[in-house]
Order: sequence, then C-alpha cells, then structure tokens
Amino acid sequence: MHYYGTLGPSACDLDTLKALFASGMSGVRLNLSHRGLNQSKAWIDILHAAKADCELLIDLNGPELRLGDLKAPIELKPGELYTFQDLPDVLYQGVEVGDQLLVDDGRLLFEVIGPGLKTRVLRAGTLQSHKSVAVVGKSFPVPTLTQADLDNIALIRTYGVTAVMLPFVRNSSDIHHLRQALAAAGAQETRILAKIENREGVLRLPEFIEEVDEVVIARGDLGQAYPLYDLIGVQKDLAVLCRQHQKPFMVVTQLLQSMIENEVPTRAEVSDIFNAVLDGASSLMVTGEMAIGKHPVEVMDYLVKTAQSALAWKQKHEAADHF
Repeated sequence: MHYYGTLGPSACDLDTLKALFASGMSGVRLNLSHRGLNQSKAWIDILHAAKADCELLIDLNGPELRLGDLKAPIELKPGELYTFQDLPDVLYQGVEVGDQLLVDDGRLLFEVIGPGLKTRVLRAGTLQSHKSVAVVGKSFPVPTLTQADLDNIALIRTYGVTAVMLPFVRNSSDIHHLRQALAAAGAQETRILAKIENREGVLRLPEFIEEVDEVVIARGDLGQAYPLYDLIGVQKDLAVLCRQHQKPFMVVTQLLQSMIENEVPTRAEVSDIFNAVLDGASSLMVTGEMAIGKHPVEVMDYLVKTAQSALAWKQKHEAADHF
C-alpha cells in the first residue's frame, strides 16, 4: 500500500515533510494547475532533503477546464449575478443559456442566463483562481496536453519526477499523446497514472487500462459527472474492473476533508478509507487536507493507520475464509 500527500503551503518545510515521511508517507503529488516545476524548485529541493529517494508525482493540467487568474477571491451569494471573464475560449463558444456550470469540484453552481457567460449563482461560495469548471451534461474538444504540460514534461528528469498523473483521460489517444511527449523528453520510463474523472473515461477505461501503470479514481470531478448518490457505485465498478485486470488503482479526493480544519476525522471519513482498502486500492492520496490544512501530519497519520487497520482486518478474514 502506498500513501501520497500533496505539496502546498502547509506541507513544504523540512520538519513537516520529515514528520510526514515518518508517519508512513510514500511520496507526494505536485499540482501543476497552480505552479510549474520551475516555480516549485524550492519545495522540491526541500522534499528531496527530507527524503532523497521519495516518489514525486506531477499532476498535469491535461484536458481539464479551469478558471484563469482572478485578482482576488470573490465571495458570491445565492441569486447574485456574475459574468465570467476568465474561462477557456471553448466555453464561450459552446455554452448556451440554461446550461449549468459546476466550479471547484461542484462546490459552486451557476446557471447561464445570457450571452458572454452571464450567470446566476445557484450554489454560493468563494470563487478562486484555477479551480475546475464543468458544464453539466456537456463535454468539449480540448487537447490532451497544454503547452504548460509540455514545458513541465521537458523538466521531468531535471526534478526527479517518478510518475505523471493525466487528468480527465478520455480514451487511448490521450495516453498515446502523453507517451509521445514523455519519449520526446527522454522520460519514457516515467510511470503513467490515468485519472478517471468523467463519463467517457469510465466507459472507455476497458480500452486503455492495459496502457497505463495505475488508475486513479478521482472522485472530485467524478462527483460532477454523476449524481453524488451514484458516485460510490461508480467507484466500486472501477475497482472491480481494476481487480479483474490486476491493475493497481488509487482512490483520491476528500478522504479526510474535515481535517483541513479539525484535528480528528469523522467516522464517515475513516469508514471511506477502510472500505477503499477492502475494495483493493493499492494507494491512497490526500490533497487539500495536507496542502492547505491545519494538521498535515495528523492527516497522514490517520490515513496510514486506518489503511493498516483495514489491511489487517482483510488479512484476518481472508485467512479465516481459507480455513
């Protein structure tokens, strides 16, 4: 079992990273939607000082739609009108009046009421730079890799990156494009983790599952593609498929979300981790809980100990069933 955290303001100093590794962390994710490899050099240097041979996973932009740069976070209230001026061009061309926009893994919801992406706030919250955007029931033709992705891939060997996470994988062609880019950078040995985050990825995973090193069940955006009450069924179907193909898989998103603020997780969160392990997950990852949370070391400690408890329970009952 592998345990991954995410680099961020709460987890980028030497003492914290050493404590995280001491708690059982296997490696870390760097979210390139917020900052590139060159901009993260100081963090990466400290990471390798904490553990020279640690795993470093980079999470690319991929074919994901995101907000651009905002001058400052914007507090929005229900019913308020807001016109987006910082979205990818493809949305301005393809979104229609009546469409609904989900922002920041569905935390905010907007209804389009006029041209130029004039919207009404249906679910309020804080609008922040670089957060994910999805249009309910629609997909858009977006390239597999952005120029920023290609620039970062070219630096993989320089920074000791061990694996690449490709968001919103839709088909085998996406994996092919990534492999070409890795080969061009002389980094063809880098592991590929396919993030399954939309309906097309779920439906077509059987076509490309053998082409990747690991499958990532990324529940944040999957929870926008499917009703939340269906999400865990989709997660379990993906787990079954991975087991059938003997393909390692990771479960990620909101495993310990409450610990961004709280020192102790909820019972539902530890149950979620426990059941992911029983379903056969080969790795688990925390994101914001560690990157921006108040208790990053405690987060990793609960993640590892809960998973170890699940593995022990599983081993005990498998042994009992054997006899």
